[in-house]
Parts: sequence; structure tokens; C-alpha cells
Amino acid sequence: MSRASKLTLFGTSCMAAAIVVGVHYSQRAEKAAMHAGVVRDIEQQRVKKERQADFEMQKALEEEYKKIQQVHDTVPPVADSAGAGGNVA
Repeated sequence: MSRASKLTLFGTSCMAAAIVVGVHYSQRAEKAAMHAGVVRDIEQQRVKKERQADFEMQKALEEEYKKIQQVHDTVPPVADSAGAGGNVA
């Protein structure tokens, strides 16, 4: 084989090897990112369940307290002591 053909074969072989290594690295990085997404989703579901449990507990406490205490949902309006004019010096 001539020198030029040996260099061409060597160059294309190195390029092919580099592409294969690059693709494998890319696949590993993508797999790790996908796994991180799954872990994040599991954590979000755990937090959501925890918040829902807290909400249910607060709702139960509110119902219990409403049975015991007299609760008014509205607040009576406060009379304006400055009068209708509203000029305050």
C-alpha cells in the first residue's frame, strides 16, 4: 500500500473511533439526565403527598375547632372616625 492510502486508512479509522466514543459518551449523559428526571419526579410526588397530608390534617383540625368554637366568617365594618369629609391635618 502506498503511504497516502495508509494515512487515509489511519485517519478514517481514528475518525470512526472518535465518533463511536462520542456517541457512547452522549448516550451515557442522556441516560444520566433521564434518571435524574425520574428521581426529581419521585421527589415531587413525595412532597405533594406530604403537603396533601398536611392539608387534610389542617382541614380536620379546622372542622374540629369549628365544632368547639363559635366562628364568624365575616368581620363587621369599622366606622370611620374622621367623618365623611376625610380631611386630616
